Amino acid sequence: MERRSFIRLVGLNGLVAAASACATRGSRLEPAAAPASVIRLSSNENAHGPGDRVLAAVRESLASANRYAFGAAGELRDAIAQAHGVPPSHVRPGCGSSQVLDAIVASTVGPDRVLVTAAPTFELAAGRARALGAPVVEVPVDPSLRLDLDGMAARAAGAGLIYVCNPNNPTGTLHDAAAIARFVEDVMRRAPGATVLIDEAYHEYVERPGHVSAVALARDNPRVIVVRTFSKIFGMAGLRVGYAIARPETLRPLSAYLDGLSLSVLSVNAALAALSDTERVAEQRARNSATRAFTADALRRAGCRVFESEANFLMADVGRDVRLFGEACRRHGIEIARPFPPLLTHARITIGTMQEMQAAVPVFMDVLRTPAPATRLEAPAPYVPRSEGAWAC
Repeated sequence: MERRSFIRLVGLNGLVAAASACATRGSRLEPAAAPASVIRLSSNENAHGPGDRVLAAVRESLASANRYAFGAAGELRDAIAQAHGVPPSHVRPGCGSSQVLDAIVASTVGPDRVLVTAAPTFELAAGRARALGAPVVEVPVDPSLRLDLDGMAARAAGAGLIYVCNPNNPTGTLHDAAAIARFVEDVMRRAPGATVLIDEAYHEYVERPGHVSAVALARDNPRVIVVRTFSKIFGMAGLRVGYAIARPETLRPLSAYLDGLSLSVLSVNAALAALSDTERVAEQRARNSATRAFTADALRRAGCRVFESEANFLMADVGRDVRLFGEACRRHGIEIARPFPPLLTHARITIGTMQEMQAAVPVFMDVLRTPAPATRLEAPAPYVPRSEGAWAC
């Protein structure tokens, strides 16, 4: 089933409001406010969409859309636990990883409990902490755009939560399992009461040989939580399914913030189907790798420094104010991500389909051939979500 058909089908069962907020362009969905010709390379979505098994599961679930998903979250919890080799009591699903992250932040920080995070990284944790009146310590990434784990551990004293995105969004850089384990040990020594949150939203895209998840740390250490999502490689960003893995006593405080009925029958069955489709995960990883390499090679030939990425996006230093670069690209129908201070000349570009990137690369080349405007780079205002609770990726 094509995604246009999928959206129409879902719309027949109560999602018309969500579908009507979008305009269809080819096989993609774009916000109604965006020009119909825009290729969206801004939100780290999987442009290939969900696989056939997921679409079939959603179609079959429509007949049950009149029922509450009372037992569905438990079934998904059990399947996730089996996939990761942990007891079901170590898993807590939620409505997208954003809801799970929000709950973790709310339960671990406060006016006297600091959040330690990176700069730049995914902003949800810092944004929620500030809203709760908690101090936020941001440790800049290093010159290779890798997280400064030593610097973050050094600031851990007094922290309620240390947020580690691995691979990091927006830089795409990865720390191996040994480095993460050493970091956790260092933090526990400096701040034994702190929780380390490891966001592995892009883990399934990692190709580095021998790399493993931090799930084993979360299984054994009550101060570690791993968060995953179905939004990225599984192509289910609009279906909103994520989960936390941690010890039961670590997950217990999240119950005050996570509603067991926040997942729909459609979402749960879609996630169950996605978990079973390991061949598609491998295929999507390979597609992403080839298309990312094509894009990175073109940008390097244009003189950009492109940083190593283990995700479905890359970051390139375009040598000019990235806001102006992005505006110029959008005038030609290509939308890239917003700025990520303090990297004001760096563009984060989501990897779309090969066809989309073949259309985008000539635009990048044309814009880069134009002399950079003589502007003074100033950090933009802190990122604010477009609607309450809506954090862009």
